[in-house]
Amino acid sequence: MTDTNNRCIDDYRLTLGTEEFVPLMLGGMGVDISTRKLALVFAELGGIGHLSDAMIPTVIDKDFKTRYVGDRLKQYKTNVGNPDKSIAQFDLGELREAQTRHVEEAMSAKKGSGGVFINCMEKLTMNNPKDTLKARLNAALDAGIDGITLSAGLHLPSLDMMKDNPRFRDAYIGIIVSSVRALKLFLKRAARLDRMPDFVVVEGPLAGGHLGFGMDWAEFDLMQITKEVMAYLKESDLSIPVIPAGGIFTGTDGVRFLEEGAAAIQVSTRFTISEECGLPAEAKQAYFAAEEEDIEVNTLSPTGYPMRMLKSTPAIGSGIRPNCESYGYVLDGKGHCSYVDRYNEEVAAHPDEKKISVQDKICLCTHMRKYKVWTCGHYTYRLKDTAKQNSDGSYQEPSAGHIFKDYQFSSNDEIKKPA
Repeated sequence: MTDTNNRCIDDYRLTLGTEEFVPLMLGGMGVDISTRKLALVFAELGGIGHLSDAMIPTVIDKDFKTRYVGDRLKQYKTNVGNPDKSIAQFDLGELREAQTRHVEEAMSAKKGSGGVFINCMEKLTMNNPKDTLKARLNAALDAGIDGITLSAGLHLPSLDMMKDNPRFRDAYIGIIVSSVRALKLFLKRAARLDRMPDFVVVEGPLAGGHLGFGMDWAEFDLMQITKEVMAYLKESDLSIPVIPAGGIFTGTDGVRFLEEGAAAIQVSTRFTISEECGLPAEAKQAYFAAEEEDIEVNTLSPTGYPMRMLKSTPAIGSGIRPNCESYGYVLDGKGHCSYVDRYNEEVAAHPDEKKISVQDKICLCTHMRKYKVWTCGHYTYRLKDTAKQNSDGSYQEPSAGHIFKDYQFSSNDEIKKPA
């Protein structure tokens, strides 16, 4: 039996098509937490960096002073007080334009032998689930993205949405699953198009943000699910690289999966406090300060999925007015959101109150835009062990390059702090 403690991730390589990569993949954290800068570090060092396509018009406004959000609010301003948000539709042309710029900016700056992929969420419904997803997927392909990772949903119609794109069989396409059952459903649809995924990311119960599990998440284990997925693919005579994600905190953790047959690992938590990460300093320092008991999985997300976050996340208990006319990214196909419902119920119950509180849901769009939803991985409380502490008690932010190389070359469960 191989002594995994003495091996490092650089002893392995991920093969996709005819290309080889360092088997490190950055998770696609939104909103613009996995920035272009962060993804490009992975690409330059030979790994695969993910962009997120969450709220891209908002991200492009922030980066390039465009007016997508402001113009949308102006268009639908008369509807702000209306509980029916169904008229607040996204302009598909503007959505394509924003996604195109997001990807082109990254691809034009890309250096090194690695890849830049984009994480596309099915549950980013945007008041028009089918057309908005189709626009985002095809704009990314047209803009030259190296690969697309389908996340936050089963994505049963997603390959059909891309099948007529000239890069449908050229770009890498993968799927994130949390069970063999979910993978079976996707592969059944993929077989109809004779377009199997190029990789499968298995996201376990210790991941950050929305989880692919119920509130019984603690009963599941990433290694076990990964082995089940690999066994199923082998039984089905399918040679598809499997990439586990969620709770892989050290290079040695990663080696243990690679030794079991995984093709690479996906990592996120340790990069949330990197210099290149899009989180503001306040959030990064809250992550450093967190203890294990400060992290919870709750049902506050209006998407209906459990979500892991810091208990101190500022969005919890807020009664902020819904800003669907500006954002509205999680409105379903009928313009519905459970936070909007709960907000209106609280307003009706407290008509004389100037400020209300909604305890059981959060306004995900507005608070994600303002970085007030501090989603995090299970091992966020260990981040303080990865960086130097300043004399005032705050922590220094390591570079993404340092963290990448620590994963790549470390052994024996070691974590090296920056010099």
